[in-house]
Amino acid sequence: MVPAPVKIIVAGGFGAGKTTLVGSVSEIPPLTTEEVLTEAGTDVDDISGVERKKTTTVALDFGRITLSPRHVLYLFGTPGQARFWFMWNDLARGAIGTVVLVDTRRLETSFAAVDFFERRKIPFVVAVNCFDDAPRYNAAEIREALVVPDRVPIVMCDARDRESSKLALIRLVKHAMSVVATPV
Repeated sequence: MVPAPVKIIVAGGFGAGKTTLVGSVSEIPPLTTEEVLTEAGTDVDDISGVERKKTTTVALDFGRITLSPRHVLYLFGTPGQARFWFMWNDLARGAIGTVVLVDTRRLETSFAAVDFFERRKIPFVVAVNCFDDAPRYNAAEIREALVVPDRVPIVMCDARDRESSKLALIRLVKHAMSVVATPV
């Protein structure tokens, strides 16, 4: 029996931790399209708040989790920079939902991802990546800052930690199932 694919997107702003989250939960070495940041991107890429970042995703990240003999979860991480957003439509096609990963040091970089998935009516959760040096806010404060409705779950996570990342994915799957089960 060939397992049924379940597609999930991990999106968010530049430097939010998307590649890290995909890598922390994938059962295979993740496919990444990381390239070194160069001086050519200095005028294009805003690295304020993430000055130590040395690489960026230029196409996608890919990981896999076997859920059962009948289901395999495929994770696709999006590039975070505006110049690569043209890829998001193709990456999102067929996804059951999205984890929008946010960095409270650069919360404004999350607006585009929230807007993208809201407009396309793709279920999503907001996962706050709790960086060590980032300001801490509760879910209500995050919800207000991002202007997301109460129906959108907000979860705290550490993208480096497999269990924490898995919990964000589980919350997304439960949310996506509840959206599908709710008549419009």
